[in-house]
Amino acid sequence: MEARAARVRAGEPRLADNPLGEGERMAEYDYDLFTIGAGSGGVRGSRASARYGARVAVAEDSDLGGTCVNLGCIPKKLFVYAAHFSEEVEDAAGYGWSVQTPHFDWRTLLANKDREIARLNGIYQRLLEQAGVQVFRERARILDPHTIQVGDQRVSARNILVATGSWPCRPDVPGCELGITSNEAFHWEALPERVLVVGGGYIAVEFAGILHGLGSQVIQIHRGPLFLRGFDDDVRSHLAEEMLKKGVDLRFGTRVEKLEGGPGGIGAALSDGSVIEVDQVLFATGREPRSRNLGLEEAGVRLEPNGAIAVDAYSRTSVPSIFAIGDVTDRITLTPVALAEGEALARTLFNDQPTRPDHLDVPSAVFSQPPIGSCGLTEDQAREAYGELDIYRSKFRGLKHTLSGRNEQTLMKLVVARASQRVVGLHMVGPEAGEIVQGFAVAIKMGATKAQFDATIGIHPTAAEELVTMREPVKPTA
Repeated sequence: MEARAARVRAGEPRLADNPLGEGERMAEYDYDLFTIGAGSGGVRGSRASARYGARVAVAEDSDLGGTCVNLGCIPKKLFVYAAHFSEEVEDAAGYGWSVQTPHFDWRTLLANKDREIARLNGIYQRLLEQAGVQVFRERARILDPHTIQVGDQRVSARNILVATGSWPCRPDVPGCELGITSNEAFHWEALPERVLVVGGGYIAVEFAGILHGLGSQVIQIHRGPLFLRGFDDDVRSHLAEEMLKKGVDLRFGTRVEKLEGGPGGIGAALSDGSVIEVDQVLFATGREPRSRNLGLEEAGVRLEPNGAIAVDAYSRTSVPSIFAIGDVTDRITLTPVALAEGEALARTLFNDQPTRPDHLDVPSAVFSQPPIGSCGLTEDQAREAYGELDIYRSKFRGLKHTLSGRNEQTLMKLVVARASQRVVGLHMVGPEAGEIVQGFAVAIKMGATKAQFDATIGIHPTAAEELVTMREPVKPTA
């Protein structure tokens, strides 16, 4: 009883809120948990809940796996791999390889990508079925805090989980219907020769690199002075320099004013007074939570001004029986975060283990070209949190390019809180950045100090060893 009282004082859910916590199944409901959305978070939350003995159903009216599997992480990364081969062919000459002029076939890539996505869809179906989760391949809508309309029937649930993700949006400019979003870019009939990418987030940056690598002429515009707001400033400026060197036409401080169709393609009038003609306009100007037409507001669920579902530390909405995880909550919009939120919710509701998802020091990668890997705080964030800092930064040309001749620079940066000497931020731009930072993220999460980094022997010759061999701060700051 004392442990339970302590949890209540700490704001954790009471066991009375847990349908299985007292060993009693609430038979008056059809399900203990009904999940709307079978993306990464919804599938993980459903499977984990079923593992703890809950009766679970999930509804999905589109492909299983959500954005990540079908229109995001997986197909995008496959496209990134494809785009890299153009540079690999060029670099091979420095190593003595004579390669005939390569030819890229877009339709082959598309067909192979679709086959892999279909395979993953099947895996998700089997995972749910093997866990004992009932799958409804129909649209679901909340009627009240415990009732869901799914297809032509009504079902009841002790708890409802909303995991419907997010959806790309377009700017409200004349002719915006002539452009497409990332959703459609995964299904182009043919690769466009000239593309205007509009936006400055990670999706815009990634597609600019993909399309350039596959052979398209790419112009990327962004209304701000520099793209990737929220990332470390050194990372942002370094990536811009590298993309310009590769031949991507970057134009900052520029907006689309109007699109018009014509015999030669799409004419885009820009805010700098210029008009460019392209074959396709790709809008990557943001995503909005998919919270509309779900019955949320009618059921009493509070939404944020941007449409995100407001939740507490345990993913509970303003209605005690309704929860939300993943991109629809607009916390950290990353697949692994949605997975962690789903697992935490299952433990909270069905394993008598109230668990808050941990959103601190979440590592991330941008699969730009070259890619970015980050973990922890940016320099500006760290200065605000800790005051005095030691900054370690290194730029160098990787060993591979000493023979390839490519003028590509890798950036590595450590942000250290001076008083504690804890490494509070780690950032990289360069080959395999995501793979490298994933490993170092463990050290950041454990609170490693700069001295512990220094005491770690590097693996030579690798790029990653630079992170444990930087000895002199480049600029002490206050």
